[in-house]
Parts: sequence; structure tokens; C-alpha cells
Amino acid sequence: MYDVSNIFINKFLIFLLVLVRMTSIFVITPIFSRKNMPLYLKIGLALFCTFIITPSLGNVDINYYSLIDFTILVFKEFLIGIILGFVSFLIFSSLLVAGQIIDVQVGFGMVNIIDPVNNVQVPLLGNFLYLLALNMLLITNGHHIFLSALIKSYLVVPIDALEFSEAITNNLINIFVESFFIGFKIGLPIIAAVLLAEVALGILARTVPQMNVFVIGLPLRIIIGLLSLIFILPAFASTLDYVFDKLYAFISIILQSMTRG
Repeated sequence: MYDVSNIFINKFLIFLLVLVRMTSIFVITPIFSRKNMPLYLKIGLALFCTFIITPSLGNVDINYYSLIDFTILVFKEFLIGIILGFVSFLIFSSLLVAGQIIDVQVGFGMVNIIDPVNNVQVPLLGNFLYLLALNMLLITNGHHIFLSALIKSYLVVPIDALEFSEAITNNLINIFVESFFIGFKIGLPIIAAVLLAEVALGILARTVPQMNVFVIGLPLRIIIGLLSLIFILPAFASTLDYVFDKLYAFISIILQSMTRG
């Protein structure tokens, strides 16, 4: 009877730890963390994935000697999901960075809007690119990648196998820097188009001093920027493929850096 009780308690603790890691992905991941996603759906999805994963783990020995040790174990499992969600958040934030750069160049720098879902101010074109990317991710079933990565994380980082190392910090910093580069690359075509328009206006101001280029410049920059955005939208799908590939690669890298040795 004693052995049966120990087995039951051990299985329950494994289920609880898996549920913690599953739940943590809903805290910061771009899709699952949105407030317009029903709470019951998040809980149900986390429980469903937990019921699937727990039997596949087999016998897992959970070693703890006090409540503090078990609390640390729960925190480590929660941190794994948080880190994976943070990586995806950084990559998607590159679209907001691109939109902010484009807004400043076009003339929408002061036209931020309120995101009613997250209750924050976001750039106008950045929010458009961000929502477009989320829709593309859902259409291509990219959200399955987050769940798949979390499930496969047990193959790379089993329960109580998270190792806090310098590699995790360095990889997060590199991903943070890379997200800015991705945002700059996305906004580069529009930046170039607006820059050419500025050069043309400068030449026009020198050749026709009577023309008020400041009055003409603002609407011209908006028109050039929007036309450039419309022109590059058909190629935006290829850009998102690059962004999603980077996301999957970074998730794999950060998982590898969590392992011992």
C-alpha cells in the first residue's frame, strides 16, 4: 500500500510539473498570451497537453528534500516555458521595431495607437505588420510549433534538468540584438524609398527656391512610404518565412543551452 501511495504521489507531482511548464507558455507567447484568448481555452489546452505528455515521460525520479527544494523545482519548470515564450516575443517584437522605424521615416512617429488587448501604445504601421504576422502564423499552423517545441523540450531538457549557465544569458542577448537587426532589415526598403524622396526634395529646393518644400515634404513622405509598403507587401510572406525560420532556430538554440554539460 505504501508503494502504491508513493507511485501515485510521484505521478501527481510529475503531472503538476508538466502543467507548470505548459501553463508558462501562455504568459508571454505572442499568440497564447493575448487577453482576447479565453482563459478557459488556455487552461483546457494546457491540461490537454499535460495529459498527453505525462504518460510519455515514463518513470521520472523527482528528488527534493524540503518544500523549498520543490518550490525551486517548480520555478525552474516555469522558467523554461517563460524563456521559450520570451524568445518568440522578441522575434515578433522585431515587427514592431520595423513599424516604429517606418513610422518615424514616413511621418507617423507621433501617431501611436492603443492596443486594447495589451493596453499599451504601439506604432501604427508596426501594429499592422504585427497583426499581419500573427494571422500568417495562424494560417500556416505556426502556432503548433510553439506547442511542439514545448513538448519536445522534454527530450532536450527533462524535468529538473535546467542548468543556469552563461550560455543562456549570452543567447538571450544575441537574440535580443538580432531582433533589432531583423526589424531594421524589414523596414530598410521603405527607409531607402523615403530617403530618395528626401534627396529629390533637397535638389528641388535648390533648383526652385520659391517652392515651399516643407509643405510638400510631409504629404510626399507619407505617399511614398505607403506606396512602398503596398509594393513590398506581396514579398512580405517571404520575409515572414525568414522571421519564422529564425524563431524556430532560436528556440532550438536556447533549448540546447539549458542542458547540463
